[in-house]
Amino acid sequence: MNISLVLLIYLVGAAITFFAGKQLARTLAIVVSLIGAAVWFSFFPQMQSGAILTETYPWIENLNINLSFYVDGLAYAMLGLTTLLVPIIILTTRKDQFEKPQSLFALVLFMTFAMCGTFMASDGFLYYIFWELALIPIFFIGLLWGNDEFKIRKKTMITFFIYTFAGSLFMLVAFVYLYVKTGSFDWNTLKSAALTVREANWIYLAFFLAYAIKIPVFPFHTWQANTYEKSPAIGTMLLSGIMLKMGLYSILRWQLPLTNGVEKHIVNTVVVFCIIGIIYASLIALRQNNIKRLLAYSSMAHVGLIAAGAYTNSFDGTQGAIIQMLAHGFVVVGLFFMAEIIHNRYQTYLISEMGGIRSQAVKFSSFFLVLVFASIGLPGTFSFIGEFTLLYSLSTVNLWYAIFGGTTIILGAYYMLKMFQQSMLGATNERTFADVDTKEFILLAVLVLIIVGLGIYPAPVYQIISLATPTL
Repeated sequence: MNISLVLLIYLVGAAITFFAGKQLARTLAIVVSLIGAAVWFSFFPQMQSGAILTETYPWIENLNINLSFYVDGLAYAMLGLTTLLVPIIILTTRKDQFEKPQSLFALVLFMTFAMCGTFMASDGFLYYIFWELALIPIFFIGLLWGNDEFKIRKKTMITFFIYTFAGSLFMLVAFVYLYVKTGSFDWNTLKSAALTVREANWIYLAFFLAYAIKIPVFPFHTWQANTYEKSPAIGTMLLSGIMLKMGLYSILRWQLPLTNGVEKHIVNTVVVFCIIGIIYASLIALRQNNIKRLLAYSSMAHVGLIAAGAYTNSFDGTQGAIIQMLAHGFVVVGLFFMAEIIHNRYQTYLISEMGGIRSQAVKFSSFFLVLVFASIGLPGTFSFIGEFTLLYSLSTVNLWYAIFGGTTIILGAYYMLKMFQQSMLGATNERTFADVDTKEFILLAVLVLIIVGLGIYPAPVYQIISLATPTL
């Protein structure tokens, strides 16, 4: 079985879902996403044995451009995050009523196809196409099914699209330059390109602009909070849980391997920007009353730490980044799902309009507390392993990096526990808050089991990613 079957499943599934009736769209999307997850899991024994899955098909032969795919431990981990989260994200929309649901779920599956392609492509030109394709469906998801008035969300989504697309053009220029030097877009060929220090510096910075916007890293973050807030819950989960990982993944797969000769002061400057973003986002989160915006800035702080660790270009930094990418994906999707459940019950995202939920919904508040603890890296959760490894990697480079980077845990604990106190505890709200039903309970239980289970026993993840880490 070829790994590219994963792509074919999502692409064909998107087409079938688009032409399905309104009643069947969600069911078809769930079935397709579960098949994709099953196919991903079928490759697990091969990955455990240390196999690297590759496929190459001729495409634009006169330009030496191929449909080339490369799946090692890093790519397989990201594919796992994507294929496991997508059915969960789709299932969270069970109570939502969408206009033209067949179009929405077709866009979700097409976006999944593009994100998986981004994680699998080993030809730079093909990778760039998948990278840009992933932007199109999320733009329309936010534009057509988002929150607030159409005029407001239109402005937000156009800003997001232009910002991220413009940043990607710098990456394209870098690829074209490398292609002119080597005559190929192949990952292995590009890694062997003989670059001067000056060339490596400029290519490194070109990649950084594209990835810093997508992640986002300070000061290229201005699109994020508004986009997360205006997007529907399904769009926010796709953005925060998976799409931003494209940038973090690409640092490890493309930017660092292709720019070995970059000057140290440039790397240090980039790490400092990441750490500034951690502190900045955490301080902004302290002042948020909208729970979606608070979670958006919290996410920015966490991914800033991941990026900082990745840019150390060390074994520990790479492993910590991969682990924390996985942990953050499951945690942030769980938190945004909780925020959407509250919104469905109370018709508000404002924390000041909540309160007393625990006295009415013990199961809901218990799940919420576990996710909050996971967000702040409590020992016993998957996030703790990732954050500890990242901070250790920063300390080996510069102790001050680790000290300031650690503010994401301290400040995060303050604003997340404060949010929990204001929303879950206190006087009982006059409005009734129904506890989680059976299907909500199952979804939240799956997320919590993954987060806690891998926090206690992370060996399967380590076994997969350790085989790839030394080759990055």
